[in-house]
Amino acid sequence: MMGEGDQSLDALRAQAQEAVRSLRARKPRLDDDAIDLILRDARSHYAWTDKPVSEEMLRTLYEITINGPTSMNTCPARFIFVTTDAAKTRLAKSLKPKNVEKMRAAPVTAIIAWDPDYWRKLDFLFPHEDRKPLFDGKPDYAHDTAYRNSTLQGAYFMIAARAMGLDVGAMSGFSNAIVDEEFFAENGWKSNFLCNIGYADETALFQKLPRFGFDDICEII
Repeated sequence: MMGEGDQSLDALRAQAQEAVRSLRARKPRLDDDAIDLILRDARSHYAWTDKPVSEEMLRTLYEITINGPTSMNTCPARFIFVTTDAAKTRLAKSLKPKNVEKMRAAPVTAIIAWDPDYWRKLDFLFPHEDRKPLFDGKPDYAHDTAYRNSTLQGAYFMIAARAMGLDVGAMSGFSNAIVDEEFFAENGWKSNFLCNIGYADETALFQKLPRFGFDDICEII
């Protein structure tokens, strides 16, 4: 006999399936301009106007980002939004010299990090099956899952920001160890990469660099 919990799960599944079908009916695909905005003609930016990014926009950006898929819904990424002069001074300690002004000029710099203890939250994130034994006592697997999926979430973050009309400039020219010591000494999080966010000054752009063609690096087998 089907229990009450099974009936509830079936109802939730049916609701989720209908939501996807309805969305596909309303919007089968993005138009070409939208695709250009988020990827094809999007650029990494290095100079910024003084137009601010509000807390409300950052909250919306997070809400969009967190809906991107991760393995077993682990959601290992953590986000620190650096906005104040004091916080920027702390972050500057970690940066290569050429990146300091880029960071200071941006309204916001996000530290995309990950939590080594992310898997302990799986009772909440993956409630229909206990997946914690997959990670408990298996540091290499736990690390690989966290790093891979927090990187994915960082990519969702950048695409979501562009979709909202913001500009982004990711940075890897910094010391992860210094960032972790400065910002995560108490909670043990680990930095992945940095991303400046704001409204770009396009006069700093140069030509878009080459990309490989399909036949150069792809195979259909």
